[in-house]
Amino acid sequence: MAILYAFLIIAGIGALLGLGLAIADKKLAIEKDEKLIALEQIMPGANCGGCGFAGCADYAAAVASQKAEPGLCAPGGKDLAEKMGKIMGIEVTVGEKKVAYIFCKGSCEKTKKDYDYRGLTDCNAASLLFRGDNGCKSGCLHLGSCMAVCDSNAIYKKEDGTLAVDRTKCIGCGKCTKVCPNGVIKLIEDRTQFVVACNSHDKGADVRKVCEVGCIGCKICQVKFPEAGFKVEDNLAVSSPVAPEDQAVQAMEACPRKVITRR
Repeated sequence: MAILYAFLIIAGIGALLGLGLAIADKKLAIEKDEKLIALEQIMPGANCGGCGFAGCADYAAAVASQKAEPGLCAPGGKDLAEKMGKIMGIEVTVGEKKVAYIFCKGSCEKTKKDYDYRGLTDCNAASLLFRGDNGCKSGCLHLGSCMAVCDSNAIYKKEDGTLAVDRTKCIGCGKCTKVCPNGVIKLIEDRTQFVVACNSHDKGADVRKVCEVGCIGCKICQVKFPEAGFKVEDNLAVSSPVAPEDQAVQAMEACPRKVITRR
């Protein structure tokens, strides 16, 4: 009988403590801002960090407290930015959607090797040794560190060993651009149709020595096809997001190094 009484007493004390904690929790709870709750509910949940914050929740909190502007979420794009602006009661202007592009066509067969690298399968590790095994020190190292950090599986390796980005899967978070030691990967406007797939600013003669498909800054694309939107800057041709297709195609065909590529 004594054991039963003891059990009932302990159970009663436990129930009272539980009830007390529930009441205290309710009274001491900090009421969440309604705007923050609304923002958290519409976030994509990618937690990619492309907005500059640790994750979607942190970005939502920053916007709710007016420490950050809506529209920084690449995965959410224009639609999310407009929803966030509506919640915050402000008008949001969003730029063109951007996706990653790997500015290098130099496969192992087309790029000279300085030595045979047999270390870790990591671009940053390889770059510590004379900036990588490629003769071109501005090119892709093909070890796939960008693939490892891509949460959307948008980066893949082609049959020739070069890496490419599936623009339909890319969310534009920019993780790959940060992990690439040579800065080969850049975010470009998704509407861009023609690109100069090279990252080297070396002089043409030096490029010829190490790569068969590197830009030599010859200016043929710029001079002969001025409306195509190509311009040579510091020995490297760059393209315009929008250009007449016929002119761009002619420039692509006239390029002696075949470095201009249609996306």
